[in-house]
Amino acid sequence: MVFYFTSNVVSPPVTLFMGIDKFENEDLIKWGWPEDVWFHVDKVSSAHVYLRLHPGQTLDDIPTSVLEDAAQLVKANSIQGNKLNDVDVVYTMWSNLKKTDSMEVGQVGFHRDKEVRKIRVAKRNNEIVNRLNKTKREEHPDLKAEREQRDRKEREDKKRLLREQREREKEEERRKKEEAELRSYSNLMKPENMTSNKYDDGNDSDDFM
Repeated sequence: MVFYFTSNVVSPPVTLFMGIDKFENEDLIKWGWPEDVWFHVDKVSSAHVYLRLHPGQTLDDIPTSVLEDAAQLVKANSIQGNKLNDVDVVYTMWSNLKKTDSMEVGQVGFHRDKEVRKIRVAKRNNEIVNRLNKTKREEHPDLKAEREQRDRKEREDKKRLLREQREREKEEERRKKEEAELRSYSNLMKPENMTSNKYDDGNDSDDFM
């Protein structure tokens, strides 16, 4: 089961989501999307909260208000972190999550620490938490199927873009060929490049002996 929350601090609203337990979190880690941003309370156990970015969006493009919503949600869903003030919430792209066979269920590391961001949460903000909880809904998505569908669409989009690029290249090649032929014809029709049908001896070619 996955919990979904709507963050309406931006327009259009964005969706935050998290697994019901560490086993569901394990599936989210395995079948996450490259567009997903992962949030977790630093150094203590907490829920794994995700935000799915729009195409082309980066970590640095996330509005501060959305970061605050995600940070409050992940703090509120940490038994220890919820009781603490001045906690750090770390976040990074899903692709930066590192999972090895020796790790416990739900545990992750990072491939590149420099790609991990932090946001400080001074204390729990009940206004934010209550607002998000009012939008909470439970679903049972097939995470593997959704990821495979996403990858299939990406492959199809890449093939389409490649076909369009090849068509543009063919059209450009055809245009250049036509321009070259036109220039060649123009040069041929210049007076200095044209030949006469009269002999140089002054006699008309139609005269007979």
